Amino acid sequence: MRLNQVLVSALCSSATLLGHAKANEVEFDEVEDATPTSIAETATSSAVEKPTFTVGDSRSERGGSSSSYRPSKIKAPFFEQFTDDWDSRWAPSHAKKEDSKTDEEWAYVGTWAVEEPHVLKGIKGDKGLVVKNPAAHHAISAKFDKKIDNKGKTLVLQYEVKLQNGLECGGAYMKLLQDNKKLHAEEFSNASPYVIMFGPDKCGATNKVHFIFKHKNPKTGEYEEKHLKSAPAARISKVTSLYTLVINPDQTFVIKVDGDEVKKGSLLEDFDPSVNPEKEIDDAKDLKPEDWVDEARIPDPKATKPEDWDEDAPYEITDEEATKPDDWLEDEPSMVPDPEAEKPEDWDDEEDGDWIPPTVPNPKCEDASGCGKWEQPTKKNPDYKGKWTPEYIDNPAYKGVWKPKKIANPDYFEDKTPANFEPMGAIGFEIWTMQNDILFDNIYIGHSIEDAEKLKAETYDVKRPVEDAEDEASKPKPSESPKSPLDLKFLEDPVLYVREKINLFLTIARDDPVQAIKFVPEVAGGAGLLAVTVIALLIGAFGLKGASPPPQVKNAAERVQKAAVDAKDQTVDAAASGAEKVQAEVNKRTTRSSGAAE
Repeated sequence: MRLNQVLVSALCSSATLLGHAKANEVEFDEVEDATPTSIAETATSSAVEKPTFTVGDSRSERGGSSSSYRPSKIKAPFFEQFTDDWDSRWAPSHAKKEDSKTDEEWAYVGTWAVEEPHVLKGIKGDKGLVVKNPAAHHAISAKFDKKIDNKGKTLVLQYEVKLQNGLECGGAYMKLLQDNKKLHAEEFSNASPYVIMFGPDKCGATNKVHFIFKHKNPKTGEYEEKHLKSAPAARISKVTSLYTLVINPDQTFVIKVDGDEVKKGSLLEDFDPSVNPEKEIDDAKDLKPEDWVDEARIPDPKATKPEDWDEDAPYEITDEEATKPDDWLEDEPSMVPDPEAEKPEDWDDEEDGDWIPPTVPNPKCEDASGCGKWEQPTKKNPDYKGKWTPEYIDNPAYKGVWKPKKIANPDYFEDKTPANFEPMGAIGFEIWTMQNDILFDNIYIGHSIEDAEKLKAETYDVKRPVEDAEDEASKPKPSESPKSPLDLKFLEDPVLYVREKINLFLTIARDDPVQAIKFVPEVAGGAGLLAVTVIALLIGAFGLKGASPPPQVKNAAERVQKAAVDAKDQTVDAAASGAEKVQAEVNKRTTRSSGAAE
């Protein structure tokens, strides 16, 4: 009964402190109720100003304030920012996809749309071409106003890719299509002849930026795909990525991702198969002579097995010197029936047979060297030599590795300028992907590196910092240590909360106790009595059982009580000291006021 009264008194007295702590937690709960999206939007909207894409004339000059963005004035053989008239240039394909590996027919059922991104939007109103269906074949193309012929010129391909849902398996590459009659007569498909394929592709462990070009054999007229060796990795991210390919007239190339150079090389040296075939090839009619010896080493024919070599000697023999340990329990089995096992209630001896309990290791054998019949162990046989084989020697008849003779390659040719591609008449995206909402934008196909860089500065360099800032703001923040006692939350660490609140109260009270009570009222009302609660719980728990508490519990209670007394004394001292200072200030003001009145 006495314990209950103490507990009720202590808990009621400390309710002030707990109530204030709970009030602090309400603010925390309100923040928890907010969605991650709303928090991210609030953070980014206040921290980063998003520019707005404003469409006037379809190719009007960028102007207005720093937050206003208009379509670029850059000119190129093909340049696309997906303004409102985009569908006058682009044609989705619904053709059948050709696949020689299967009899199944595939159709390009995937749909396309031009819309703003819904993930990490960098520029308000800025739209791109979007893949709308997951796990579907998509195809769309746009014809050039006139064919692109880069003979003797630099060729630059640049476009943005935004993987709004990431990319687990699928492509996001473009194709530049060959300008021919078939291009204008049939729907775009995987069978449409292309000249260059460039862009990211990922599925499982495969992750690369494709650069493939088709090269025409000047002797046979046949086209062959040339694949870049050691292709760089694509950057898989929900922010916008910029892919750039520059092919120079000197047959060199450079690949950039987000403006960073990730690969450079030569069309003549870094592709497989090579552009130019070997000048000489093996003579298919040249056969290895029957008497050709290509074994470099042979068993020594003069070697003989030693007379004392016993091939039948065993690898191990019984150790005759071994003796049985004194603590060996020969009469005890190593396994015994499990004494705790019970026959199942549904066991039927007639149908299931006699029930035999499972066995367990004999506990008597745990402290002994072993149980059961003792046998001498085995050891390695010192006379064991195994099967005899003769040593190997250099073959005196060895003629070396045989190779067929070389002859001139009848199909040899040398193309010193593979960068002079076939004329190109259209661009197309022909892809299959498991993830939808892949967005393409700001496509540049031309001959000016400077214009491509300028376009990057006008578009990518504007939106990417905004996207990065929003992406960073949406990430979970690491827990930070409270910068002051006011930032502490009771439920996160009650002990730290109480200790810091008391310390704060004491610090303020030394100078101004009135301000301390106003600023940290919960300490004045209940901090000390929390110690009383702890003491009551420690001692009362044993009192209920009619037993005296152990010495360690008594010691703990005494330490808590002493800490509470010390805290109370410090608070009183601080309050008294502060009161003296307050009274002194009052006396000063009173004296000065009285003097002035006289």
